[in-house]
Amino acid sequence: MTVQPKTERVKEMFDHIAPTYDRLNHILSLSIDKIWRRRVVRRVLKLGAKEILDVATGTGDLAIAMSRKIEGSTICGVDLSPEMLEVARTKVLKLGLSERISLMEGNAEHLELDSESVDAVTIAFGIRNFENKEACLAELNRIIRPGGHLVILEFSNPTNPLINLLYRFYSHKVLPWVGGIISKNRSAYEYLPASVDGFPNPDNFAAIIEKAGYTNVTRRSQSFGIAQIYIAQKN
Repeated sequence: MTVQPKTERVKEMFDHIAPTYDRLNHILSLSIDKIWRRRVVRRVLKLGAKEILDVATGTGDLAIAMSRKIEGSTICGVDLSPEMLEVARTKVLKLGLSERISLMEGNAEHLELDSESVDAVTIAFGIRNFENKEACLAELNRIIRPGGHLVILEFSNPTNPLINLLYRFYSHKVLPWVGGIISKNRSAYEYLPASVDGFPNPDNFAAIIEKAGYTNVTRRSQSFGIAQIYIAQKN
């Protein structure tokens, strides 16, 4: 039996849950995801980036937030899922941001973008879904201008035993149940905690970023370690 590549499985999964994705995201995270994205936006603003590539843009929440807060910015959002991008286009059009935000379908491991063409690349909750994270990081390094930055927001497992126990119960039991009821796709919300469990721990992932050719790699823990913001620079 032929095993479907992870890239195709992820694309089909997000296509299926696109209509309910935003509502579920905010319900299941108690809207804490909005706070994390705002912190990413503040970081990108401090870095002085104006031309930004938002990889795994999904329904466009981070691209929209950056466009609103970073004056003079232009953002290109890239995602595998055409259905997620369709939701993003509707939101961008409704907010009158079509001249500031462009959206395109694409695989982050092979992007049809010029080398050294953006000031910064952002990824929110997407890097763990890539089939070859090292290839993706190398491709993004190619696209970032010298001195530019990579900013990644991603889930992690808390190190505090009690918080980790509570988080794992919620993510492995409550999240798939609620997500399955609303989206009619329980497997997609079983995939989320499984993908977090399979992702490198924060120190190891920071080392992977550095190995991909970035310098000044730092990370900031969010909400007791439930998420991390990684920041790295291209020389």
